Amino acid sequence: MADSLDGSSLVAKSFARFGVTHMFGVSGIPVTSVANRAVQMGVRFVAFHNEQSAGYAASAYGYLTGHPGLLLTVSGPGCVHGLAGLSNAMINTWPMVMISGSSDQKDSARGDFQELDQIEAVKPFSKFSVKAKDIKEIPNCVARVLDHSVSGRPGGCYLDLPTDVLHQTITESEAEKLLAEAEKGRNFEEPKVPPSSEIEKAVGLLRKAERPLIVFGKGAAYGRAEGELRKLVERTGIPFLPTPMGKGLVNDDHELAASAARSLVLGKCDVALVVGARLNWLLHFGESPKWDKDVKFILVDVCEEEIKLRKPHLGLVGDAKKVLEMINKAIKDDPFCLGKSHPWVEAVSKKVKHNVSRMEAQLAKDVVPFNFLTPMRIIRDAILGLGSPAPVVVSEGANTMDVGRSVLVQIEPRTRLDAGTWGTMGVGLGYCIAAAMANPERLVVAVEGDSGFGFSAMEVETLVRYKLPVVVIVFNNGGVYGGDRRSPEEVTGPFKDDPAPTSFVPGAAYHSLIEAFGGKGYLVGTPDELKSALSESFSVRKPAVINVIIDPFAGAESGRMQHKN
Repeated sequence: MADSLDGSSLVAKSFARFGVTHMFGVSGIPVTSVANRAVQMGVRFVAFHNEQSAGYAASAYGYLTGHPGLLLTVSGPGCVHGLAGLSNAMINTWPMVMISGSSDQKDSARGDFQELDQIEAVKPFSKFSVKAKDIKEIPNCVARVLDHSVSGRPGGCYLDLPTDVLHQTITESEAEKLLAEAEKGRNFEEPKVPPSSEIEKAVGLLRKAERPLIVFGKGAAYGRAEGELRKLVERTGIPFLPTPMGKGLVNDDHELAASAARSLVLGKCDVALVVGARLNWLLHFGESPKWDKDVKFILVDVCEEEIKLRKPHLGLVGDAKKVLEMINKAIKDDPFCLGKSHPWVEAVSKKVKHNVSRMEAQLAKDVVPFNFLTPMRIIRDAILGLGSPAPVVVSEGANTMDVGRSVLVQIEPRTRLDAGTWGTMGVGLGYCIAAAMANPERLVVAVEGDSGFGFSAMEVETLVRYKLPVVVIVFNNGGVYGGDRRSPEEVTGPFKDDPAPTSFVPGAAYHSLIEAFGGKGYLVGTPDELKSALSESFSVRKPAVINVIIDPFAGAESGRMQHKN
């Protein structure tokens, strides 16, 4: 019938109607038509080589835009591959929807092609999942997964699309009626706000504190709270400490930035206002000896369960931006400010200047063969030289990410993506593609270890295919942490002549990989070569890989987490 739609078309039409503009994934049986129809409906489909990278892209897209990132996978193995991205979204609390085709319902439990109970498989990694069992259920199912992904604490959701449902048909008029009903029934939660009495308690604690600290993380970044954070910092004069992906909400070079005095401010603060950051391993669980045993936490989180888990002195359940607005209003009505001469501000400032001076002295040296510091300084200066809009920096690796966190400077919000709460390796190229799609006006610069790059290196072809302004810088030190670091006593056994478990091919020509697809590759080993490659690649804003040869014995095994390995 000329006026009919099949299930694939209705899926695409539903997502387009409800505001979806991008979809990431790998097409194949039974969802190829879903991808093609989505493109017809005005949704940009970004086709990857692997569902894992596509899933990481979808998760990061949700974080960067505040709208659910979509991942489309085939059934069975494709769904399993996609779980990497779905779980990454859940752990980082980013909105994402994974959509997978599945086996024909009538052949369930009979060993059908790529059969898997996908609803059961996604349960540990999603906050909501639903199967469309009939074509008429599609619009409502699409609306529900989109809405659940952003409601309350954001996270990953899953939509299961059986093959038979995708092949069913419906009239255009009936489809429109179902879409209108689903749209009318959508549920958008109002951001939670705590009672004004709790806000007054928080302000009172900050006002009376001798050594207050403001800590903020990627939850505040997701909540677009940067304006209110800057206002709070500058109105009160309280030093602040961002988590790695909170960097840039307030400029890293702000006079009250305390990242360079992290141990001091954590160990000495008496009241800590923690906004959009969890007291997990990244913040040492809020426990001594890293924190003072008597510190009073004011924890701002959209999730009440998170606050109950952490048991702070005061919990404020609500949207980060809304809560900070309320705190700022209360302070404006009865202002206070520590001032530059306050003993706490002076102590923090003195420690920051001392540590920055020591770091800059190390960075000033041109060390060849490269250590991690010399190329990182050159990259930092090249990025800062671009001004605004600042590039989105994607960072992954052990030493590469650790050093980059200390050296690279973020001056704008949501311009740093890294391994995140889960310490996930392999996110790099997926995150780059998501950043380029979410922020087409910005250059994207990935600073990656060679091991991290290897997880998703094939996606450099995707960069070239979509002509994305992404420059990937690979710190090539010959392996995980730097190749073979074993002692002679460890090199024994029948396979002692094999390469070390942590080593790769020495001097690997990673730059040649992108050249195979028509991109630009650079091989660099000196400061001048690196500066030239950065200048040219940043200027032309086309897909490039810069292969930076690093001394294999620079850096440390396990980066800064030797105690875990």
